[in-house]
Amino acid sequence: MSTSEHTYDVVVVGSGSAAFAAAIGAREQGLTALMLESTDKWGGSSAMSGGGQWLPNNPLLQRAGAGDSREEALTYLEATVGDEGRATSRARKEAFVDGVADWVQTTERYGVKWARGADYPDYYPELPGGKIGRSIEIVPPDTKKIGDWWATCRAMMPLPIMTDDVWQITRAWSTPGGVHRGARVVGRIAGGVVRGKRLVGIGAGLMAALLDVAVQQLGAELWLESPVTGLIEEDGRITGVRVRKDGQDLTVHARSGVVLAAGGFDHNVEMRKERHGIEGDPSGAPGNLGQVHRMAVQHGAALELMDDAWWGASIAGVGDGDPAFLVGERSLPYMMIVDGQGRRFANEAESYVDLGHHMLEHDPHGTYWMVSDVRHARRYLRSYAMDPRKNKEMKEAGLLVKANTLAELAAGTGMDPDVFRATVQRFNGFARAGVDGDFGKGNSAYDRYYGDPTVRPNPCLGPVEKGPFTAYRVVIGDLGTKGGVVTDEHARALREDGSVIEGLYAAGNVSASVMGRTYPGPGSTIGPAVVFGLIAARHMGAAQIQSRAA
Repeated sequence: MSTSEHTYDVVVVGSGSAAFAAAIGAREQGLTALMLESTDKWGGSSAMSGGGQWLPNNPLLQRAGAGDSREEALTYLEATVGDEGRATSRARKEAFVDGVADWVQTTERYGVKWARGADYPDYYPELPGGKIGRSIEIVPPDTKKIGDWWATCRAMMPLPIMTDDVWQITRAWSTPGGVHRGARVVGRIAGGVVRGKRLVGIGAGLMAALLDVAVQQLGAELWLESPVTGLIEEDGRITGVRVRKDGQDLTVHARSGVVLAAGGFDHNVEMRKERHGIEGDPSGAPGNLGQVHRMAVQHGAALELMDDAWWGASIAGVGDGDPAFLVGERSLPYMMIVDGQGRRFANEAESYVDLGHHMLEHDPHGTYWMVSDVRHARRYLRSYAMDPRKNKEMKEAGLLVKANTLAELAAGTGMDPDVFRATVQRFNGFARAGVDGDFGKGNSAYDRYYGDPTVRPNPCLGPVEKGPFTAYRVVIGDLGTKGGVVTDEHARALREDGSVIEGLYAAGNVSASVMGRTYPGPGSTIGPAVVFGLIAARHMGAAQIQSRAA
């Protein structure tokens, strides 16, 4: 065989969480595995994320006696996701819930340490089956364990922080808990340094831990700067891929199958305009260009949910800067989000996917502003506002407006002064009463999770009345697209007629999401990605065993 040809049991296209899950599953079953990353950085959008995984009825919940069950998880998925096509079939929902324990226990066998987000509610906790504490995250690992690989990780925040740290520190100046949490993070950093460790949490820590298991412990291979240029099909079965590496065209054969785990098409402007009607303001990995979607279609794969994404409001990026995706900031008091006329249109604190959908429904091409008074700036740590140089650039670009009065703020943003004044007066009345009579901000336990408990009677509401005032331009952002290849409960790619494309699997954002058009809880992107990545590997492993037995 020439050097332009290589053979593995499993070839995985991508290097995010779904890809690593597939590689771990393959190697654990004795199958050789190769991951192919098109860019010079591995980790995908997962490495840039908060790293949480929404995993209902997981082993950590069971060990804590926290009261979850398979039935409650499925009830909640039916209540939130419903029926949005083949991607959200009952069989796929059951496969996801039933695959959770395998994922957690498999990774634990190789030393991965998980922690529960014990206080983090589902995004619709009041619905049937809703719970608090279903999400898990990585306990910050020592990234020195992965050696030189760390230098090529697509890490966004290389600090040993965890989910609860983020929301506590955001309100650091306003609550004793925030100050205490900030001190704990500083202590964690210092403790790691003293012990000669480089501790990293959230998404970057998650991916470092998974690389340690897949590559260093189990021996999977990972090639960077190796874009896949096509799939190889023989007699109706996918048997490998074509790859461009080091200026050479290579053929990589896959004896057991190919797993597509290359992310969405968030950074492909033309696909976004065609499928979503907007160019998009994504926060995902820049290599998510949708080329793998096209390859799959060329070989008969069906697609679903291509018009949707993991939407959310983002602070507009300036110049070539990326937008800042808003999560907990939207629940804090003394702020509101309005349209270009100065009207509120939704509950600012609702699930970010819901807020994104509401922005699209309200005006997909319109202008939006996040308006706050001086208490919001003084009391809360706003990551998007911490760089003075960036703030200056935003002001010069008209994306940040500051004013001493609300009338001046309306003039600076182009809002209708009468509409804006009426909106503020109405909002402030709700804030004093503690009940948002228009959109219910603060009614849900999810809203209140990120609120300020020192503000009463509603931790998510505070009147916008004390100057100076600030308005940041808000755009319709996303964490990635959620449309892609339709798969069955085994993560096998399907054709339009429902038949299986033998040898082809998909997981993560390249596949149509089992979560449909919603976002049931924290980590609803990564949770299904890793579970279905592992399910794909398990299916290939079982087929290999049957083949050998025959």
